[in-house]
Amino acid sequence: MKLVVLDGYTLNPGDLDWSSMESLGETKIYDRTSENEIFDRIQDADIVLTNKTPLRKELIERCNRLRLISVLATGYDVVDVDAASKKGIVVCNVPSYGTYSVSQFAIALLLEICCQVGHHSQMVFQGKWTKNKDWCFWDSPLTELYQKTMGIIGYGRIGQRTGEIAKALGMHVIAYDKYPCKENIKYVDLDELCKNSDVIVLHCSLNAQTYHLINKERLKAMKKSAILINNSRGSLIDEIALAEALNNGIIKAAGLDVVSLEPIQKNNPLLHTKNCFITPHMSWGSYEARKRILNSTVKNITSFIAGHPVNQIND
Repeated sequence: MKLVVLDGYTLNPGDLDWSSMESLGETKIYDRTSENEIFDRIQDADIVLTNKTPLRKELIERCNRLRLISVLATGYDVVDVDAASKKGIVVCNVPSYGTYSVSQFAIALLLEICCQVGHHSQMVFQGKWTKNKDWCFWDSPLTELYQKTMGIIGYGRIGQRTGEIAKALGMHVIAYDKYPCKENIKYVDLDELCKNSDVIVLHCSLNAQTYHLINKERLKAMKKSAILINNSRGSLIDEIALAEALNNGIIKAAGLDVVSLEPIQKNNPLLHTKNCFITPHMSWGSYEARKRILNSTVKNITSFIAGHPVNQIND
């Protein structure tokens, strides 16, 4: 059994141990793989692991030994699942590794916007507090979240965890989900959520229906004081429309851990936008979450070899 990891560095920059995977067969681990290197590296592989390296139809059709694609993440839009299914290739993912880390980071983005901790720490080290006439100092408004409403778009595991934290802060929580299934939450439609939420958090997957889910019209429907948080997928938001909304005061602020093209490009309009906080797609990357990915992926492979795949997307 030959295993190939196409982009292992983001999962394991050196603090995890690959030995549990290497014990499963002949294993080749690449830190990164460019698109023109993919076929050469996987053409004789039985099992391929990828995080963000794309496996498209034309490539999959040429790989005659390939039997399992295991995605080192929850989102699997980098894999042409239909093409894999037609060739009898099993596709697996890791569905719940980041529940705690991603929800925690969504709240961290929100609290940074509301409290400006990083900014004010810099002000202290730049001497602004030392030179201040009063015993306290801040130069941007502070926002209290108590009794405000958080609207969560996508109320799966991560959305539910984010909602729990928001409730602990004294917030009201409403949600929109295509498949509502929880009884302890008020579900509303998207228009009502956008209209009534003080904070809107995106925790949904990216597909044809959710592409640019947050667009010019929905931004206009939001409160001028609204805060938008997205650490799911960048293309859930029309970035040009968001930049215009922020610059024109249509909404208050945005906290983003993802953008439509990553790494972020110099011409991304959000880089030149007021009240926009951007981090480099890192909310999934805690040591604990990455260790869960590795352990779950090993289980995906061993279960497949044993003849009963788990976490299968195309069953």
